[in-house]
Amino acid sequence: MFIYLSKKIAIPKDVRLRSLSWNTDQGWIACGGESGMLKVLKLESQPTSNDPKAKGLAAPSNLSMNQTLEGHTGAVECVVWNEVHRKLTTSDDTGLIIVWMLYKGMWYEEMINNRNKSVVRDMKWTSDGQKICIIYEDGAVIVGSVDGNRIWGKELGKVNLSKVCWSPDTGRHILFCTDACEILTYDALGNFVANVPIQGVAEGEQAVEIVGIDWYDGSQGYVDPNAPSLAVAFSNGRIQLMRNEVDEKALIIETGLRISRIKWNCAGTVLAVSGASLPTEAERKALEARQRDGEDKPDGDQPDPDKESNAVQFYTPFGRHLRSLKVPGTGINGLSWEGSGLRIALAVDSFIYFANIRPDYKWGYFGKTLVRTQPTENVNL
Repeated sequence: MFIYLSKKIAIPKDVRLRSLSWNTDQGWIACGGESGMLKVLKLESQPTSNDPKAKGLAAPSNLSMNQTLEGHTGAVECVVWNEVHRKLTTSDDTGLIIVWMLYKGMWYEEMINNRNKSVVRDMKWTSDGQKICIIYEDGAVIVGSVDGNRIWGKELGKVNLSKVCWSPDTGRHILFCTDACEILTYDALGNFVANVPIQGVAEGEQAVEIVGIDWYDGSQGYVDPNAPSLAVAFSNGRIQLMRNEVDEKALIIETGLRISRIKWNCAGTVLAVSGASLPTEAERKALEARQRDGEDKPDGDQPDPDKESNAVQFYTPFGRHLRSLKVPGTGINGLSWEGSGLRIALAVDSFIYFANIRPDYKWGYFGKTLVRTQPTENVNL
């Protein structure tokens, strides 16, 4: 696998981004930032070509849509797509939720809601686009339908919620992550089922939080019947890969990152992990030795032991590291895959960075013929 940064889009007035989501079906990119900034962008689609060299490459990167959506006043912390029904749901740090709909090629406000009691921490649609789950910091949960009706609501007691995730079987279960590093499993009617085993935190380890959770929906099959599809990321830099919510033999990845985001690609074959990395212990000791020898400060070619560097790491479902990508800036606040799996978008400071991905293809040689596999594109018949 080969990965490289290919394009950077600057947000006007240097507004810092707080959220990002790429619609894998239609290609729209929603990005939210401070002071109510919300935009929907779209890159030009891949032109039809018979050139075999163009197969398996990322599409051109010129913008064909750049619409600013007005309505939020606080920082837009969460943007989620309903790809089935072509809706966008956004929330800001004042608790305001807006549902946007597409009409004649433009996005318009369809519904608005504000509970006026707490801040929205996360929102997720089911894979079939029929239900949305909204969680608030104070433990309140609301599950609603695509037409705006409330299905059920619940107070989970004295817990602070941080993340939510639907199971891939069109939402039979919901996983709620708490600030106490717990994952609670509820059924689709709001009844408690069980706690998810936490295996990425060592016994006695303190002040560890869950910073990300993503469950591949299985829509494009699995690379292996036993391949993990549920990923849970912790603030200690570990990732727990599980085959289901009751898996007690999870795979553990030591990323060496201060993780900010995790996301499976659309085929569930690659997990992208973004965060900030510190110099290794060997680099730190070497630099300290040079400083003891009279070098008070590191020069431009030497790593600063206190300076973090942004990176995105890529893993297989079985935890094998594929590649790392260094990213400039002070922090990655959003990560999302293009539907083809050949590009990722990153929200970094007041920019959106795009990276192109050249995957490894299986190949063979026989009978004086070189043969390689090529992933097929989804075709609507």
